[in-house]
Amino acid sequence: MLPFKLVYSDAYYLPIGDHVFPAEKYRCVRERLLRDGIAEADDFLEPQPAADQDILLVHTPEYVQKLKTGTLSPREEMEMEVPYSRDLVDAFWLAAGGSILAARQCLNDRVCISIGGGFHHAFPDHGEGFCMIHDVAVAIRRLQRDDKIRTAMTVDCDVHHGNGTAAIFSGTRSESTLLPSVSGSRLSQKSAAEPKMRGKHAGDVFTISLHQHNNYPLWKPPSSIDVDLPDGTGDDDYLAWLDNALSSGLRQFEPDLLCYIAGADPYREDQLGGLDLTIEGLKKRDELVFRVAHARGIPVMVTYAGGYARNLEDTVTIHCNTVMAAKQVFAAAK
Repeated sequence: MLPFKLVYSDAYYLPIGDHVFPAEKYRCVRERLLRDGIAEADDFLEPQPAADQDILLVHTPEYVQKLKTGTLSPREEMEMEVPYSRDLVDAFWLAAGGSILAARQCLNDRVCISIGGGFHHAFPDHGEGFCMIHDVAVAIRRLQRDDKIRTAMTVDCDVHHGNGTAAIFSGTRSESTLLPSVSGSRLSQKSAAEPKMRGKHAGDVFTISLHQHNNYPLWKPPSSIDVDLPDGTGDDDYLAWLDNALSSGLRQFEPDLLCYIAGADPYREDQLGGLDLTIEGLKKRDELVFRVAHARGIPVMVTYAGGYARNLEDTVTIHCNTVMAAKQVFAAAK
């Protein structure tokens, strides 16, 4: 058995028809984990849908009402980029419930992975980029409401900027500044192909986004730390900047919970990404996040976010490797 739990439901499947988002990937990940002996049936927990009161900790009553009654405007549905249905609403409520369960469980087990979730483009009053409800934000606010945690940090390694996360947890900010953890020599280089790290934090949730700069979304509201990566960034540079961002963030902030959004789409063969990470590089990324969190005693909840590889099996491998990385780091410490 795994030294932690996996949160999964067959109803995580998003009923969106023929779509670039591979809705079947969640089922495929579970089947692969069982087939390869990485996990056993008893390692999985079945989530329940979030309550409306939980969703309302993040999303506006007007938006929630539109979702419940099917009264989104054509523009609002277009921005969401997935076809509205009541079944889809139910799937997103369940994803939020899964993230709440994963966040609670990791407080006991040090890590918990939801085989779903990570819908980081959802805003309080509308959805964007395949995301209807911000499940990670709902989980954080629910645990804060229940006095389980006071502070949280999101570490978003999807190839796309976590714009919804940044907007929800923006707090009071001064103008973005370059961080002192980056050497002056690198800061002085103004080339568009040079990664940049920027940010200024205030609030009870610290947000880190490591993403391809020239990619969706066009408008990127400031996270606590944003690492804007140029097209074609590969394993070594990516891992160095992730390490830098984690080090900088954890010097500034002490989270009670780390929410890791482990997108598979920085992969070099991803249809919606333009970075150049290998499958092995992505596993090292996961290991780095887990090692840092484990060394500092910070519980980690994981969600999967995007992954659009030309070959679905590659996306499944990347997501399964996240479970294997967590097992390697946390089982070795038992």
